[in-house]
Amino acid sequence: MGQRTSELSEKQREFIAEQKMFFVGTATADSRINVSPKGMDSFRVLNANRVIWLNVTGSGNETSSHIQEDGRMTILFCAFTGKPVILRLYGQSRVIHPYDAEWESLFAHFPSIPGARQVFDMRVELVQTSCGMGVPFYDYVEEREQLTTWATKQGEEGVHNYWREKNQVSLDGKPTHILDAE
Repeated sequence: MGQRTSELSEKQREFIAEQKMFFVGTATADSRINVSPKGMDSFRVLNANRVIWLNVTGSGNETSSHIQEDGRMTILFCAFTGKPVILRLYGQSRVIHPYDAEWESLFAHFPSIPGARQVFDMRVELVQTSCGMGVPFYDYVEEREQLTTWATKQGEEGVHNYWREKNQVSLDGKPTHILDAE
């Protein structure tokens, strides 16, 4: 059954490393709640209380705007194969953009993915597990290549133009600061 701890155990770190997908939930006090699925080998555990994940260009940029106003974040992993497990990480996050001083050192933890736009750095305050017996079995086939192909075709200038057009504010009009260095 469910357990709560203040840090990730080695067993939980191994579970995370095996997962192909995770979900991120954020909100501000007065915004819509946003939940986003993530994949693409974009998650790293740095230690028992610190995780980072790489965010790539998408149709919106809700997570970034929410974290800059209210750093609360929940990350969810669930087992689609093997033993049923749900693992949630609760904590405070901050966003690092390509123009920030920490970008290079944090981005170096990931494969180079075209269209990368932010790294989220989360201080884990609570780890919660639950049984996951209601989660169905799914088989992993492969990563989708469409986003990588699109970003490669756009090139850096095209991706920045997309950010300018689609990623500067959230659905609620909150700024993302994606282009502040320009």
